[in-house]
Amino acid sequence: MGVQEVRTDRNELLDTCLLAGRILIEGGSEMSRVEDTMSRIISNAGVKDAALFTTPTGIFASIQNQPFLQLRAIQTRDIDLEKIARVNTLSRQFAAKEINLSQFHRALIHLDGHVPYFPMWLQIICAGIVSALLMVVFTQQYDFFDIPLAGLTGAVGFVVATYIRRLTKIKFISELTGGLALALCALIGVRMGLGHNLDNILIGGVMPLVPGVAITNSIRDLMSGHLLTGMARGMEAVLTACAIGFGIAIIISL
Repeated sequence: MGVQEVRTDRNELLDTCLLAGRILIEGGSEMSRVEDTMSRIISNAGVKDAALFTTPTGIFASIQNQPFLQLRAIQTRDIDLEKIARVNTLSRQFAAKEINLSQFHRALIHLDGHVPYFPMWLQIICAGIVSALLMVVFTQQYDFFDIPLAGLTGAVGFVVATYIRRLTKIKFISELTGGLALALCALIGVRMGLGHNLDNILIGGVMPLVPGVAITNSIRDLMSGHLLTGMARGMEAVLTACAIGFGIAIIISL
């Protein structure tokens, strides 16, 4: 009976560890943070000699010299800093013995299915504000006539990309359609006399779609020695940028 209890505890530990790692990767965390969090969870549970292997599409965890091995597939990857922060908080609580393993596991399951999101209307407004402000930052031109159209263009591109992402599982389609929508909106606005400089408006409007966090994490993974993950994320970021640029180029060329 004692052996069975130990085996159950070890399996629950690996399940908790892999669940935390999967949430972190799906939230856009860099691999060094994922491996560090997973290793700390296992060591804080009193288990030594754990073997971990993480990739953008799957994670593995096992206890050396013992028949315990589990793996998890990563289906989606997005940017959700709220999930990353909450997993880190739960991990620190587990390290401080404020919660036990079972409570930690249940909290992760609840977090995985009930993450609070900002309402869509607020996200659209924020996308418009970011587009308008970054147009001024990157172009160094305070053309107040172009700022409203840049904000509207960024909001339109963000809305289209978000809803297309929900409708299809095909990668890069949402970025392509978002680029098409924002370029079309900017072009129509300039032709109607609502803006002056099409290039400046496009520079601001494209900002909500740019994979800045993915590029940063790719560089951080490469610098920390995660070459496979760094190259995979870097290529994904490059293809995302190409999809956005291709959508804009189609409208401009036509």
